[in-house]
Amino acid sequence: MEKGRLEAFSDGVLAIIITIMVLELKTPRGSSLGDLTDMWHKFLSYVLSFLYAGIYWNNHHHLFKAVDKVTGGILWANMHLLFWLSLTPFATGWMGEHGFAPWPVAVYGFVLFMCAVAYFILTRVLLAAHGSDSRLARALGRDRKGKLSLAAYAAAMALSYPLPAAAVAIYFGVALVWLIPDRRIERVLS
Repeated sequence: MEKGRLEAFSDGVLAIIITIMVLELKTPRGSSLGDLTDMWHKFLSYVLSFLYAGIYWNNHHHLFKAVDKVTGGILWANMHLLFWLSLTPFATGWMGEHGFAPWPVAVYGFVLFMCAVAYFILTRVLLAAHGSDSRLARALGRDRKGKLSLAAYAAAMALSYPLPAAAVAIYFGVALVWLIPDRRIERVLS
């Protein structure tokens, strides 16, 4: 199978996710700056989730540049990733609506954790289809950043009850680490 349909579908799903998140940002009822500042939790939650959507889109794009073929297993692994990404608007809305309360922050972290697990699974399924000597395998390497991100999400979820602000800071920290596109794939492909 060719990878074009999978990439186009994934792009469309991510675009819809971003659209849903921005549509959840309702305008303030009043016209003063105070009415706008009352929404800072919602806006900050949106910014964080927009960053993550962009990061996943960017890394997914880079990942599939190193892919030569798509199998049924790859399609399902990709759908698994899209499932968890599709829960981002729900978790974003709940966390923003309740001002970074512990449970919404923990659920947000769980969704991030599961997105990372699903991305890891997708890379393993891709590697199984392309082989350990493929350019994809060379590009992915040991994936230390991905494994450290999983640990950071787990730590943030554990911190979310006593220190939800610290958990949100960890979520931002992981996003900042991933803002720079994965250069491993670009080096292997060039």
